Amino acid sequence: MTTSLVLGAVAYDPKVVTIWDGFRTWFRGQGFAFDYVLYSHYERQVTDLLTGRIDAAWNSPLAWVRSRRLAEARGEQVRAVAMRDTDCDLTSVVVVRADSSLTSPTGLSGSTLATGAVDSPQATLLPLEQLRTAGHLRDVRVLRFDIGTGLHGDHIGGERAAVEALMAGKADAACLSDTNLLTFSREGLMPSGAVRVIAQTDPYDHCNMTAGPSAHPAAVEAFTRLLLAMDYADAEVRPLLDLEGLKEWRPGRLQGYTALERAVSTSGFYDERGRVTAVDYRP
Repeated sequence: MTTSLVLGAVAYDPKVVTIWDGFRTWFRGQGFAFDYVLYSHYERQVTDLLTGRIDAAWNSPLAWVRSRRLAEARGEQVRAVAMRDTDCDLTSVVVVRADSSLTSPTGLSGSTLATGAVDSPQATLLPLEQLRTAGHLRDVRVLRFDIGTGLHGDHIGGERAAVEALMAGKADAACLSDTNLLTFSREGLMPSGAVRVIAQTDPYDHCNMTAGPSAHPAAVEAFTRLLLAMDYADAEVRPLLDLEGLKEWRPGRLQGYTALERAVSTSGFYDERGRVTAVDYRP
């Protein structure tokens, strides 16, 4: 292979260096000239993807929405070429303490609802959109925890703080992903039987590998083919896949972003041309 590709990834955790150093070595061992650039937040990564400074981006779902809108506004196109098995068909939940009188989201009026960061799809944008659409956000005070803004919810600090507020009685309900519901239960933050789920979102998808408009088609094809060929039984890549939270890469798909597109528009997070319009967002 003579083509090359530069990927952008956000350094939401120190393990990101270990992951992409390892993948870089593996790709090069397959004869593919691969390198990566790390970013401190997704907005800069998306901008560089659209200007061609990087060929592809390991994008959050929110970063995908912005990339798609920016590209469309320029008469260009980005493509979701791959995603993890664990990016597919996720849900978020609204939980209350076990002793709460709330039994359904219809009773949320007059309550305090804790959420993650302003840019968290799973702990803010998606659950609030579903509650808003169903008419359950009237007279609800949203207590938001803007921790790790710019990381689009990849940092779970906001979700953790929302649950801590719930358990401390500072909030009546909290939004979080179903994945972190299990994680926080295992950690003891929410002991067994301490909370009840009163609402759950429709399934949605999370991150994807986004190919930029200026990426060489042959390089994108080779990169995607090699990603999909990664084998969990391979002793070289298995530790890296574990760190990245997957067992296999799958072809990218778009149907899992419909609800987030709607939430982004309703909340005014980005406009239809992909410009940041959320007034209280500072990446």
